[in-house]
Amino acid sequence: MLIALCFITLLILICINVPIAVGLAIAAIVGLLATEGTSSLVTVALDMYDGSTKFALIAIPMFVLAGALMNAGGITDRLINFVSALIGFVRGGLAMVNIGVSLFFAEISGSAVADVAALGSVLIPQMKKRGYSAPFAAAVTSSSASLAIIIPPSIPMIVYATSANTSVEQLFVAGVVPGLLGAAGLMFVAYLFALKYDLPVEEAFNTKQVFTTFMDALPAFSLPFIILGGIFGGWVTATEAAGLAVIAALVVGAWYGEFDFRHLRRAMLDGGMQTAVVMLLVAASVLMGGFLTRAQVPQQIAQSILDLTTNQYAILAILNVFFLVIGFFLHSVAAIILVIPIVIPLIEAAGIDPIHFGLVVTLNLAIGQQTPPVASVLITSCAVARANIWDVSKINIYFVAVLFAVLMLCTYVPVVPMFLVEYFYR
Repeated sequence: MLIALCFITLLILICINVPIAVGLAIAAIVGLLATEGTSSLVTVALDMYDGSTKFALIAIPMFVLAGALMNAGGITDRLINFVSALIGFVRGGLAMVNIGVSLFFAEISGSAVADVAALGSVLIPQMKKRGYSAPFAAAVTSSSASLAIIIPPSIPMIVYATSANTSVEQLFVAGVVPGLLGAAGLMFVAYLFALKYDLPVEEAFNTKQVFTTFMDALPAFSLPFIILGGIFGGWVTATEAAGLAVIAALVVGAWYGEFDFRHLRRAMLDGGMQTAVVMLLVAASVLMGGFLTRAQVPQQIAQSILDLTTNQYAILAILNVFFLVIGFFLHSVAAIILVIPIVIPLIEAAGIDPIHFGLVVTLNLAIGQQTPPVASVLITSCAVARANIWDVSKINIYFVAVLFAVLMLCTYVPVVPMFLVEYFYR
């Protein structure tokens, strides 16, 4: 009855357009008042502050800032030039360039929305100019941007690791292979579309052009090596790597001498607002998490499911359906913050590796970014391309199928994401 009261309170607040973080905090306070009285409100502010000042969360604004510096310093343009010279000779090559550059950009920003905003504004107009339809350009940009939450560093992975009290570095390592598989699958689908609609070849392969653009982009390639090399080598934590990424982006941008400070200011303000939204959600989740824990709700849910089945794969199937559904309605970070504290006791009781489960959650929410009605990444891409969301979705469903195939592979063949984790850490 108490949980129903909190849920109904949260649902009503969301329906009247109250921000999720505010609604979550109010629902938690309602629950605390109903169970513990007004004395429980004394430490509310301190609990929220403590929850939002965890060391791992510092990485979020740092990675967002690094992505902004990349775009403002001319780094993104050089990556586009290199990838275009490398694979632009393939039919529909500009679509593959879009996917390939997203792969690089994802290794810096960790944010799918930042990926769409930064790369879509450059690549979508170019694709439309060369004869690609606006819905196709938007679909490619949107689906490839979701690689940003699969490939390390990933902001949702950081939030999950904090919520589940597990290793963010191991979660980053687990995302490498699925991210590469996803990129390969998206490129294959793009190539099939290119053959079907006779999309253009950008330019003939030119070894000299590849070498020239590679040398021009060489300083930019230092960024993923610094971030991933430092994390995988055990030299720095994810948070320290985020700080190094900012410094490296500043140095590389200064080397190119192309800082666009007007664009940088706008990107930093957007990044600051994005970070504030995430941190407010984290702070509000502390209240709800504390209330649910004291009310023994996670343990009750875990026991109910375990009474139905103790098979790990059956439990993962139930949770996959659950996360796919909530991905329709919630932003990835909000979904993690709301649900993970509730299901972690179930995961532990079933003997499921929390790193493996974290990757499954991340893949589910990557799909959720592409599925209306919320579909934050898809909507951003449609806005940049000026395309109707339903027209884009008719094409995007094929790219979403790739992400779903990767999800099924990683869920039921855990060695795919976990063998690198086993090699480096266990």
